[in-house]
Amino acid sequence: MAKSNTNPSVDFYFMKAGKWQHEMNLLRTIVLSCELTEVLKWGCPCYTIDGGNVLIIHSFKEYCALLFVKGALLKDPKNILIQQTENVQAGRQIRFTDNNQIIKQERILKSYIKEATNIEKAGMKVKLKTIDEYAVPEEFKIVLNKNTALKKAFGQLTPGRQRAYLFYFAQAKQTKTRELRIEKCIPQILNGKGLND
Repeated sequence: MAKSNTNPSVDFYFMKAGKWQHEMNLLRTIVLSCELTEVLKWGCPCYTIDGGNVLIIHSFKEYCALLFVKGALLKDPKNILIQQTENVQAGRQIRFTDNNQIIKQERILKSYIKEATNIEKAGMKVKLKTIDEYAVPEEFKIVLNKNTALKKAFGQLTPGRQRAYLFYFAQAKQTKTRELRIEKCIPQILNGKGLND
């Protein structure tokens, strides 16, 4: 790997990679050969072109992965992209559990990286669902209809913060749990804060 392509502020991530250290260093080498700029974002190595995010290298307990920021726009002829959860709209991963997988797919990975780079250069955007397209739990609708200040405050939150609350409320299986979660979050919503702020 050409040392000049690496970003020293990102080196720590690859040194601490633990179980996936060899795999992640190999991914780094491949990605940097594709003429992307290495930066640190969200605590992970992020690769950009002209300031636009193309992909991230990250690790989990069971695998390491390339996460294509606008992966939903990739053609995926090899059917190797994974949507992490049903709620992830844009990003898609390619997961790895050993060096051999990466070595065998190097040519394919480079073609996906090239396509992702072209998507970013072209300024293409993933069409995200609007907040109106998400289900609002009945318990939250009732509270919003009774509390105009809360309804206004919720409407002023960013779409991402609104989605986070709706997912959090909807994940509860029982009505009582949903009501408790909503009650607990009211002060935070009124203060203009997101679920994890």
